[in-house]
Amino acid sequence: MPVLERDPWRIQYFQHVPCPEHVQIPTDDPDCWLLFPRHRWIYDKLKVADSQGLDAGPHGVMPSSFPVFSKPMTNLKGMGMGSRAIRSAAEMDHHYQPGHMWMPLLTGAHVSTDCAVEDGRVIWVRHATGVPWDDGMFRYWTVHAGSFPGLEVHLANWVGAHMQGYTGMMNFETIAGVIIEAHLRFADQWCDLYGDGWVEALVRLYAEGHWSFADENRRDGFSMPLFARHGGAFHHPPPALQAEVRAMEGVTSLQITFHEQKPGADHAMPPGGFRLAVINATSLEAARAARRRLAQAFDAQFTLAQD
Repeated sequence: MPVLERDPWRIQYFQHVPCPEHVQIPTDDPDCWLLFPRHRWIYDKLKVADSQGLDAGPHGVMPSSFPVFSKPMTNLKGMGMGSRAIRSAAEMDHHYQPGHMWMPLLTGAHVSTDCAVEDGRVIWVRHATGVPWDDGMFRYWTVHAGSFPGLEVHLANWVGAHMQGYTGMMNFETIAGVIIEAHLRFADQWCDLYGDGWVEALVRLYAEGHWSFADENRRDGFSMPLFARHGGAFHHPPPALQAEVRAMEGVTSLQITFHEQKPGADHAMPPGGFRLAVINATSLEAARAARRRLAQAFDAQFTLAQD
């Protein structure tokens, strides 16, 4: 298989694509940390903030004004773990955490951008925007066919200034055009929505060092999670139901995003809920219909209504 995929529910995207044995394509930040030691500094979110001239600092240094956003300086598991808004000096003292940082509390569009990079130059980009919900959860993401010109210029300039010598994929999370997180990988949650041949282009980038992808037929796509309350004992839906959902009109893939034999508390999940599944589709209507059908496999007292 051409990628190092820790999540078994995403192997479906890569298992049928041939890849040279020596090539390693990471999809998870711990693997990125090991594979790219020269550039692993980008996982220090305080350094990323400093690289943009933001007013930011570690816990123990009091912000000059409030509110601010607090989070771990490094979090290789993601999912918004340990993050919160802080609105006063007293609250800052109360929530002091070693290894955490603060930065401006940003408002505006939250965008996830995948980039193909050749020797510190951005060659290809694709953007997704999330509709936020509660406590680190998102209602759904739209994978946009269109471009975001201003953001693309900012990211290209940042990569050009800081990522010389790097070839591979990068993912950026931005709010109002400000980089809040950077990753040495792509967002494997919705790569099936990038179009036929995209994974093959991914393999060529890592195997040959150049990007070549016919991207003329872009279309919007949608990635929609199904969440439940924390504390339940969850089991995977029957295979027949999973097959039914995957066959629904407009559905491109279904991911059941938890391990049955692993305690719920041991999963990296946002504070607001336990993610049961992700449905990718070519329309919001198709994604919602598939989620409603899938939710019937779980205890209704735990699933969170999102429509």
